[in-house]
Amino acid sequence: MFFTPPRTIEAEAWTRMPAEFDRTARAMDNLWIVTNQGVPVGSFLEGPSFDRAGNLWVTDIPWGRIFRISPAGEWTLVAEYDGWPNGLKFHQDGRAFIADRKNGIMVLDPVSGKVESYLSSPKGERLKGPNDLFFAANGDLWFTDQGNTDLQDPTGRLYRVNAKDGTLDRILDRVPSPNGLLVSANGLYAYCAATRDNSVWRARLQPDGQPTKVGRFIALNGGGGPDGMAMDEQDGLLICHVGLGVVWVTNAHGVPTLCIKAPKGYHTTNIAFGGADRREVFITESYSGTILRARVDVPGRIMFSHM
Repeated sequence: MFFTPPRTIEAEAWTRMPAEFDRTARAMDNLWIVTNQGVPVGSFLEGPSFDRAGNLWVTDIPWGRIFRISPAGEWTLVAEYDGWPNGLKFHQDGRAFIADRKNGIMVLDPVSGKVESYLSSPKGERLKGPNDLFFAANGDLWFTDQGNTDLQDPTGRLYRVNAKDGTLDRILDRVPSPNGLLVSANGLYAYCAATRDNSVWRARLQPDGQPTKVGRFIALNGGGGPDGMAMDEQDGLLICHVGLGVVWVTNAHGVPTLCIKAPKGYHTTNIAFGGADRREVFITESYSGTILRARVDVPGRIMFSHM
């Protein structure tokens, strides 16, 4: 089936990591960079998320750093610890939850900068390596456990932590490299970016929260595959395609409507809605340490963290 080619726009470079935080000179001494990138990069930004004051927070995976960026684009190093922080989302109580590939799910106190463990060994089983997380409308915490899974080892997992009683459920367990994730506002669907499958999976959630009718909702090609995602008010998806340097915007049915191109670089890894009218999107271009910005037609959905 063919669709009308989506409209294309180019994002602008909003702010870039200050030189004082760049660690290119030490890059090849860093295990994460050597193992995952193989080339010297001074940082690898991920996990964009806004707090209630309008500050944008991002993670720096290889160096275990958490940054706060003011609305004026000023950077502050809030925390640095022994971990590989990836996805970050704010809970309604103000704490930041972090999907840490090395340590599991962590919690950051944004005032003190203290980072503590929240979940590392569910039911006595070590996690493979969490990648991203998401708070559903009912407060449940969802997260992907990616590790090094791929098409030849499709054992990545999707978990949910019940907001009422803290119970942990494994929702999916045979995903090739689960990455970004979303849950629809009505709680009927869960979406998971399967990076190595170069697709976005969708699962219909039954009343008891268990999945059914799991399938490929969107198939992509080229680059490295889908990474972080966001959802607009009309249930359209915004999908970061790492390795292509673009963000695909689709409607609720998965039809592409817009392509947001990076002005430079191919590592568009994650995205967050911001701005007074929530029509601005902020995208991490990880290799260059740059935050990109673009305007979209439909405002972003208000997430649990901002209620």
